[in-house]
Amino acid sequence: MIHSFLLIGQSNMAGRGFLNEAPDVDMKGLHVLRNGRWQPMYRPVNGDRPFSGTCLAESFAEAYAKKYHVDVGLICCADGGTRLSQWVPGGLLYDNAVNCARLADRTSTIAGVLWHQGEGDCGEELTPLYQEKFENIMASFRKDLNLYDVPFLLGGLGDFLANHPSEDLKAYYPAVNEALKKTAKENAMTGFVSAEGLGSNPDNLHFNAQSLYEFGLRYFEVFETLRDENKVFTEKVAPDDAVRTAMEAL
Repeated sequence: MIHSFLLIGQSNMAGRGFLNEAPDVDMKGLHVLRNGRWQPMYRPVNGDRPFSGTCLAESFAEAYAKKYHVDVGLICCADGGTRLSQWVPGGLLYDNAVNCARLADRTSTIAGVLWHQGEGDCGEELTPLYQEKFENIMASFRKDLNLYDVPFLLGGLGDFLANHPSEDLKAYYPAVNEALKKTAKENAMTGFVSAEGLGSNPDNLHFNAQSLYEFGLRYFEVFETLRDENKVFTEKVAPDDAVRTAMEAL
């Protein structure tokens, strides 16, 4: 059986770590959803742009697969440069994520949601509304996908944004982090993942490859604090050994 995770947010969830700097990941038993089917995982996992790179979900999936001895699937729907206003229910990004998750749910069990977004909402008008807007989006995902009993993980923005040329990023990223922390504290099955101490690419905007690997492990650590040990996943169709061998040969 495949346990799957929905990846949503903007570029730091999609991943911009340089591929030639990416730490090795054991990809055995790891999959990505492509055209409604599970394919062996490969980099870039979330190819939203020609310059997509390694992402935090790789080490998260590896850690999960090793601990629980199951196949792991990633439902990759993050899109760089997007604001919360583009993730509202009824919008293209939201509907795409819901549709992909519903397809994945036919052949896997969705075990959690990984979110990283906020750089696009750093600003005088946008930041004060972040928590309210995001909580509405999160509640809609839970309702539309029946994900009330799985962890929703919220990654913090990197402190390296203080060195970015944008005055809005410098001034407002701490407030977005506070909104994410409050959201995690005030909502059930929701956790905040700190980005403290993590480094960036030279652009002071995107996490570097090594930091993304560490960030994924931090996501997994927070996931473990939220996971319901009594939750029994329903068996669904999953690749048997012969099919998996054929998939890995593609």
